[in-house]
Order: sequence, then C-alpha cells, then structure tokens
Amino acid sequence: MNLRQLVFDLQYRFSKPPWDSGITPPELTALIENGKIAPGRALDLGCGTGTNSIYLARRGFAVVGIDFSAKAITIARAKARREGVTVDFRKADVTRLDSLDVREPFDLALDLGCFHILAPDERARYAANLARLVRPGGVFMLYAFSARLPDETRRLIRVRDTGITPEQVQQIFTTQFALERVEHGTDRGNRASAWYWFKRQSSVASSQSPVVSRQ
Repeated sequence: MNLRQLVFDLQYRFSKPPWDSGITPPELTALIENGKIAPGRALDLGCGTGTNSIYLARRGFAVVGIDFSAKAITIARAKARREGVTVDFRKADVTRLDSLDVREPFDLALDLGCFHILAPDERARYAANLARLVRPGGVFMLYAFSARLPDETRRLIRVRDTGITPEQVQQIFTTQFALERVEHGTDRGNRASAWYWFKRQSSVASSQSPVVSRQ
C-alpha cells in the first residue's frame, strides 16, 4: 500500500471524508433521468463508498465500481446489500484495469474527483485504459478540481497537490474522445472545478469546440 492509499483508507476508516456526501450529483441524474443515455454497462472510477454506483444500478445499469481503498469498497458492498442492488465493486487501481474484459465495453464511465489526484504518468495510463474499455459512442463524465493558482492558499500537509487545467484534460483525452461540453464552477472552499462530458470516438476525436458554461 502506498502513502496515498494509506491516507485515503485511514480517512474512510476513521472519519467521513468531505467528498463522501452520499448525494448523487445533479449532473449525473440529469443525464440519466432525462433519457440522454439508456441503461447499459457503467464504470465508476474512484467509486468511494458507492453512492453513484448504487444510483446507477437502481436505474438498470450493470455497474463496476473501482477504488483502491479496501475500506471504501467494504462500505460500498454493505451499502449495496442494504439497498438490495447488485454492483461489482472491486478494490483496484484505476490506472491498472487489465482485469476488465474489453469484450464487455462500457456505455458510461464516471469519475467524480479521482483523476485529478493522479501523477502525469498515471493519467496517461488511465486515459489508455479508458479508451480501451469504453465503446465507440459511449459517454465519459469527469469532475475535476482545476489547478491551483500560484498564490492560492495551500494545505501545510498534502500527499500531492491536486488539480488539472482544462487544457491538460483536453490534451490527455481528445485523441480518443470528443469533448462535447464543459461546465466551470466552484467546490468546497471556493475551489475552482469543472465538469467535462466526453464521447468515445471510433477514430480520431472531433476537433469541434465544446460548449463551455459556468455555474
């Protein structure tokens, strides 16, 4: 177990992490409940205690939830049992998903605050896995903190500074995915963040400019 895994596992074990709200974000519910995507196979990357995986399972998706925290996965499995739904929760590294079968591609992939903590080499592996596992035409929803400004207040102790610029997101994903929409906003502590909506391409991603809005 590396230091980052240990930090997350301890937070799930001894406290309620601030990101573990138990609430499915409206950006996801709008996609599902407005009928913009039909139930199919869904991949929840950095699923935590399973809130969004369970939401998708209750709406007819066959869901695989991935998280590197053993404690988070234990909690997620217990929650799914209480809800009476089936979710394939797996303790795994989101950058190393060789165990997932490309013969069963995903129609929807979701990342709510996982990708932005990864190191540059990990981000490249993550993107390669995602392109391998999402079917052409499939949807990828990403929520990420924006990179901190040089003079922005930082925590005294941190495993790694988190955040990624919109330009970096596009550079990493748009060789295989078309960026269709971006919504910029803020999160806890007025931290800048953004939602990104991608569609998996069968060849080189479209160069069409995405729709950008601010919350």
